[in-house]
Amino acid sequence: MAISSVSIALTGSGGAGVMTAGQVLLDAAAKAGLYGLMAKSLGPQIRGGESAALLRISNEPVQSSDDTYDLLMAVDWGNIERFAAELPLSKDSVIICDPAQGPVPELMLTANPRVVNVPLKELAASLEGGRVNMVGLGLIAELIGLPESSIVDILAAALKKKGPEALEASKAGLRAGQKAAQSITGIVKLSPPGPSTTERWSINGNEATGLGALKGGVRFVAAYPITPATEILEWLAPQLPKVGGCLIQAEDELASINQIIGGSFGGVPALTATSGPGLALMSEALGLAVASETPLLVCNVMRGGPSTGIPTKSEQVDLNIALYGMHGDAPHIVTAPNSISDCVFTAQWSVYLAEAMQAPVILLSDQAMGQSKAIIDKPADLGFIGERLAAEANVENYQRYAVTASGISPMAVPGTPGGMYTADGLEHSPRGTPSTQASHHQEQLDKRLRKLTDFDYGDHWGDIEGDSETAIITWGSITDPTREAIDRLADEGVSVKLISIRLLAPALPDKFSAALKGVKRAMVVEQNHSRQFHTYLRGVYDLPADTITYHRPGPVAIRPSEIVEAVKAWNKGA
Repeated sequence: MAISSVSIALTGSGGAGVMTAGQVLLDAAAKAGLYGLMAKSLGPQIRGGESAALLRISNEPVQSSDDTYDLLMAVDWGNIERFAAELPLSKDSVIICDPAQGPVPELMLTANPRVVNVPLKELAASLEGGRVNMVGLGLIAELIGLPESSIVDILAAALKKKGPEALEASKAGLRAGQKAAQSITGIVKLSPPGPSTTERWSINGNEATGLGALKGGVRFVAAYPITPATEILEWLAPQLPKVGGCLIQAEDELASINQIIGGSFGGVPALTATSGPGLALMSEALGLAVASETPLLVCNVMRGGPSTGIPTKSEQVDLNIALYGMHGDAPHIVTAPNSISDCVFTAQWSVYLAEAMQAPVILLSDQAMGQSKAIIDKPADLGFIGERLAAEANVENYQRYAVTASGISPMAVPGTPGGMYTADGLEHSPRGTPSTQASHHQEQLDKRLRKLTDFDYGDHWGDIEGDSETAIITWGSITDPTREAIDRLADEGVSVKLISIRLLAPALPDKFSAALKGVKRAMVVEQNHSRQFHTYLRGVYDLPADTITYHRPGPVAIRPSEIVEAVKAWNKGA
C-alpha cells in the first residue's frame, strides 16, 4: 500500500541544519516528479534558537499543510516547547530522535505517537566530515521512498563550490541514514508520481510576488528590510537591472514610500515591500498618493501583531489598516493572493490596476505564504501589463485632474511639453491648483472614488468554486486549507461552495451578490482575533441571515480538519 501525501517535520536548534535538509528534501521531491510544500517555524532570535522545517510531499499539487505530521525527526529537543503546538501529531505519527539528546519531552507524547531511537550524532561522527542533517536526510528519504539519485543531484549542484570531498561526505551521510532506516518498519511509502509534461517551479510566495510585480512592469523599488517581506527585495535586487530597473535600500519605511511616490511621479511603475509596522509608518504618504493620483504598489507581508508582535509567525491581522489606515476619504485598492502560485498573478494584476487607475494598491500576503516554498505547476501568464493613461505633449490648458466619465485623467510625465502641474497633498482644482472650494472638493472626491468602483475587474476579483446552499467565504492563505476541507466534506456527501476574495477593496456588491446566488448560509473563515474580515464583509455586503464565523489568531496554522469539524458542528446545530 502507498499513500499520496506525507507530512514531515524536521526540528533542531539553530545551526543543526534542519532547514538545509528540508530544502534538499523538497528540491529532490520536485526532481523526482512530486509536488511539495515547505514552511518554516523560527524563533524571534537573530541567531540560533529553535527551528523547524515543515514539509508536505505529494504526488498531487499541494499548497496547504495537513492536519498532523506523519514523521517528526528531532535532531535535538532545544526549545521544543516554544513551537510544539505547531507540530500536531497523532497515534499514527512516528517520532525519530537521537537518544543521546535526552528523553522525548512529555508534551510531544500526548497523542501517543510511536517513538524510534536512532543514534544520529553517533552515525555522523563515524564518518569523515559527517553531518547529522545528512544522516537524517538519508533516513527520511529512505522511509518515504524518495530516490537517492534525486537527492544526490540536488546536493551535487548545491555543493559544487565546496569540492568533491564535501559531496562525498554528504553522500556517506545519506547512505548511513538509509541503512538506519531499513530497520524501521511499519511506515507507508509515497506512491510514485504519474507522468507529467507540465513545467514545475520551486518558489516561495515572496519570490512569486516579486516575479509578478516584475512581469506587471515594476522597474523601481525602494524599501527597508523587514521580516517576513525581505525576500521580495532579495529576489528583485538582481533581477531589476536585467530589465533596466533598479532597487535601492532606503533608510526607513518613511523614506521608501516617499521614494516610490517620486519614482512613479516620474513615470516609472514602482513598488515597496513591508510588513505591519512598516505599513503603519507609510499611511500618511499613502494618502498623498491617493490625493495626487500617483500609482504604486505596497506589498505587505503580514505577521503577528500588534507593534513588533511575532515577526516570524503568520496572522491575517493587517486587513483593517490596509482598508482604513489613511485619514480622510482616501479610496484605494487592496488585493490579496490566495496561494503561493497566485502571488505571481495577483502581484502582476495589482501593478496593472495601480497603473490603469492611477491609484495606490496594497497587496496583502502573509508569512505563511511569503516564506513557504512550494513545488507548483508553472502559472499561466494572463498578460496584465501596467500602463497608465499618459498626457500628450502641448495640450492646451492641460488639466491633470480633469473630471472625466471614468474618473481617470491623463498623467503627464515631468518634462512633457505643456504638461506642468502641481502635485501635492492639498485638495485641488482640475488643473492641480490648491483649492478650498466645496465644488472642487466634491468633484475630486467623486472622481477618485468613481475610477475605482466603475473599473472592470472581470472575474479576477475572486475565485468561486462549487454550487451549494452553504458557502465558506475566505481570503488569502486560508484559501487552500479551506479548499482541501471542502474536498473532504464532498467525499462525505456534504456540499459547500467556496468564495475566496482576491479584490478586498473596493467592494463590488453586484459581483458578490452574484457569487452568493442560491446561498442560504455562510461561514466566514479567517486567521485573526477580532474577526476583521467578517466585520468588513458585514459592512459592505449583504450576507445571508445565517452567517457565522470561524476565526482564531496565529501562530498555529488553521488546518483543513479544523474547518471540516467547524462545518460539521455548524450543520449539527442547524
